Amino acid sequence: MKLKKGYVLRELCGEFIVCPEGLDVLDTGRMFSLNEPAAYLWRQVGDSDFTEDTLLKLLMEEYDVPEQTAREDIASLVRVLEEFGVVEE
Repeated sequence: MKLKKGYVLRELCGEFIVCPEGLDVLDTGRMFSLNEPAAYLWRQVGDSDFTEDTLLKLLMEEYDVPEQTAREDIASLVRVLEEFGVVEE
């Protein structure tokens, strides 16, 4: 999967917000927030192709978290990204 073009991660008052940017996605008007680890993963994958396993490796390299917890958190993050339509295959 890959993050769609036209969505940017902004840090506002200590919160990480994903915002649409550009005419292609501006009409969606959908913004959502990410926690710090999810924002870290967003920044790491950028416009590259990635899998849940890629995210797992990145998360476990950066944070001291049990693998099962990391897998559950990544599955949740991917669901949110799909729900908001910011990833594509």
